[in-house]
Amino acid sequence: MRYRDCPTVEAAVKIHADAEAAWALLTDIELPARFSPELQRVEWVGDARKVAVGSRFRGVNRNQHLGEWETDCVVAEVEDGRRWTWNVVNGAEVSSTWGFEVEPASDGVLVRQWARMGPGPSGLSLAIAAMPDKEGRIVARRLAEFEAAMAANLDGIRQLLEAQS
Repeated sequence: MRYRDCPTVEAAVKIHADAEAAWALLTDIELPARFSPELQRVEWVGDARKVAVGSRFRGVNRNQHLGEWETDCVVAEVEDGRRWTWNVVNGAEVSSTWGFEVEPASDGVLVRQWARMGPGPSGLSLAIAAMPDKEGRIVARRLAEFEAAMAANLDGIRQLLEAQS
């Protein structure tokens, strides 16, 4: 597995709730910080304070292997009520893309969260440059961390939504 191939990971959960309620939670940028083992807090940057293309926000993350860092994010795509994505940017380069999706189902909704590494450099790029022979393991470990954080996030969202219904 190579970073330059922009590997992607996804987590999904079926929730007994309506799509409108799910969408309202998924567009609250601060919510994932309640459940993620890595994301500590999120705040809007600038005047736009809603999920809309071009809106910016900043995340503060902490990881035992990588320490603490901030990410600057730009909302890249919004399909109202269905999907929104954001790019983590490093200057003009996109170091990763993340997204949420809501899909109505017969007895609730299917909610997905996904992330794609790259194509631009990220904090992981330093580790890969230092240990190029371990790139596959480095990328796989980071994807596993992404997936664990997404699973915790989606489980928390499921609990909130099902408690409301």
